[in-house]
Amino acid sequence: METSILDRITINPDVCNGKPTLRGMRITVETILQFLSAGDTVDAILEAYPFLEKEDIQASIAFALKNLSTHKNDIQLAS
Repeated sequence: METSILDRITINPDVCNGKPTLRGMRITVETILQFLSAGDTVDAILEAYPFLEKEDIQASIAFALKNLSTHKNDIQLAS
């Protein structure tokens, strides 16, 4: 059976204050999303963090999407 891409996301209260991280390492999903939102490419992120894999970036995006679809969004956007 194929494992889910989300299996790459780990949450441990002793690592990064319990924030979701990639494969138990000290790189958070939030950090990856910040790089992407700033315009960094997947290749640039992988070059900066050679221990990461493309699937880690995909898992970060999938995790964010899953959370957006299951939580109420209270963010107010400027009009």
